[in-house]
Amino acid sequence: MSDTIHDLSATPAEGQRVKHNNVVYTTVKEGLAHILVPEDSAKEGQTVQQVFYNPIQQFNRDLTILAMKAYGKERMEQKQAASQARAGKFADKKRKRKEQAQAQSERPVKSPKLVENVAESTAAQADTEMQDATEEQAPEKATNIEQPEEAAGATEVAPSNVNVETKKEPGQTFTILDALSASGLRALRYAHEIPFVTTVTANDILKAAADAIERNATHNRLRDKINISVDDALAHMYSVIVRELRRIALSKNKPGASEKYDIVDLDPYGSAAPFLDAAVQAVRDDGGLLCVTCTDSGVWASNGYPEKCYSLYGGIPVKGWYSHEVGIRLILHAIETSAAKYGLAMEPLLSLSVDFYSRVFVRIRKSPSMVKFQGGKNMVVYSCGTGCGAWTTQLLMKNKAAPNKKGSGVFYKHGFTRAPTTDTCCEHCGSTMHLAGPMYGGRIHSLEFIKSVIAEADEASSEIYGTKERVRGMLQTALEEFLPSPEEREAESNENGDGTKRLKRSLTEAQVAAVDPYPFFFHPAQVSGVLHCASPPEHALRGALLGLGYRVTRSHCKAGSMKTDAPWSAIWHVFREWIRQKAPITEQNIKPGSVAYRLLGLGKKAAEGAKSEETGSAENGGEKVEEPDKSDETPAENGKEDKMPEVVFDEQLGRYQDRGKYVRYQMNPRENWGPMNRAKGK
Repeated sequence: MSDTIHDLSATPAEGQRVKHNNVVYTTVKEGLAHILVPEDSAKEGQTVQQVFYNPIQQFNRDLTILAMKAYGKERMEQKQAASQARAGKFADKKRKRKEQAQAQSERPVKSPKLVENVAESTAAQADTEMQDATEEQAPEKATNIEQPEEAAGATEVAPSNVNVETKKEPGQTFTILDALSASGLRALRYAHEIPFVTTVTANDILKAAADAIERNATHNRLRDKINISVDDALAHMYSVIVRELRRIALSKNKPGASEKYDIVDLDPYGSAAPFLDAAVQAVRDDGGLLCVTCTDSGVWASNGYPEKCYSLYGGIPVKGWYSHEVGIRLILHAIETSAAKYGLAMEPLLSLSVDFYSRVFVRIRKSPSMVKFQGGKNMVVYSCGTGCGAWTTQLLMKNKAAPNKKGSGVFYKHGFTRAPTTDTCCEHCGSTMHLAGPMYGGRIHSLEFIKSVIAEADEASSEIYGTKERVRGMLQTALEEFLPSPEEREAESNENGDGTKRLKRSLTEAQVAAVDPYPFFFHPAQVSGVLHCASPPEHALRGALLGLGYRVTRSHCKAGSMKTDAPWSAIWHVFREWIRQKAPITEQNIKPGSVAYRLLGLGKKAAEGAKSEETGSAENGGEKVEEPDKSDETPAENGKEDKMPEVVFDEQLGRYQDRGKYVRYQMNPRENWGPMNRAKGK
């Protein structure tokens, strides 16, 4: 660090000392942005910060920028296509009117009065052209989920042999709201690193934060791209909604430039739940992007505060190793229910459990027809949280496809489901089942979106995106954890002749209705702990499940996790075979009546042994043989195991065929690592 002190107008550089209003700051570089941190706050051991800056969340910011770039490129292409379509449509109309005027002027004129009428007609046509040009400036909104692909990308262009003047369109805008901006680092990076961004609004309720944002924007020479707002985040977003409603009312329902944001980013300290209602309305409803961070994992990924989780997210968490994936679905459920009451539909693009928080990216559309599918895409979970950890799910409603009267297609009926899908006791171990949810039951990722973000990450510089390797690894894991249903596998085979899938610009009803049939992962080490046995090697366990005909992959939520389409009965059979073949246990050490005792069928074995002894005694002494007590047995133990196929722990079969090495899971980079303390203003 240099001892030279610069002023605010100096060219930003890492480790630079800047003096402003008698306060000396140290410049910290992240990405292309330079943030000014007071030297007192930058000292090692300082826990109270005037303006919050958390370097540990650089992964969050790197991932967000890459996701925004991937989303924004597609968004700008759509805007450009719509602009060209409007320009071509206007040019075509102008050409036709010009031809009509020319045809009228070439007709023989019999009286001066006709000449005057022709002139008036030409003037009236010119006025009409100006009116059409004004009305056609706004982008068209597509809300039909069955929008034809040709219409989404069609562009009307005037014939090349006709010399006409096309309308000059104004430059396309792309706006972002950083609703809880703190130091403004996110806004700085968005303005620096996303080339097509026209305006970033950095909002914070603290005057100290707004002053920091202004300092940083000035020092980074981005004052012309960053709008600073000192307001409550809810008040700011609701003011945007009011301005939009006023604009619509004054324009008499004609399309125009929207007051809403292309992207709204919520990154609060704690839960984002209080901001969701305003956020889903403040983002554009023709496919705007909503980015949400929730750092209160102790609420949605724990069983300690179920009442608080329900009050914030409208659902109850689970007790189990897959609780973080449940947390993602609770957050998505909260976003979806906030949007649905306004006729807005949510489409998850990328949903990740990261360290101590969750980060989700969803697309918002105005589509009452899509909202109708919501009940059939939310579920409750019956969890054996105090026993073996098994679960089963139940959708709240069902979206059933039925042929229409013409027989040429299908339509969806939205009805009730049969309940319940399980007994009050676990079918595997006999423990009490507990209810969790409701929560989102659809897909939490879009494969196409993940691939586009991966493409951005591959092109990104490691010098700018310091966590690029981890971003790439987590995206790859999220891409691989997708296990398609039989219907989705059939749809995947419907490809073009060149083997590439067609690009779909709008969701079909089948995509909207799709649910995730395999929503959670299991953890082999946890399952082994339930059975009190040594944990099988990952490759051996995966090979065994693959050998039985099931699919197995990883989950991004936890290292060593497995997602599979195998039922729990098959999983327990594999683990019982692991104990029998590879890792014998001392049965005398298993407490009678325990979960492991019931899962391993030790009660059944003891009863059979007792029966043999009593049979021998009866043969010798003529005593009556009593039937064994089956109270300790579970349905999984009553003869089902004998019908299961042979299990082979083939490690070679179970090895992942990785094409590259990825940093899939984060290791704690330092001691006492976590979300840090909340910022405190003066």
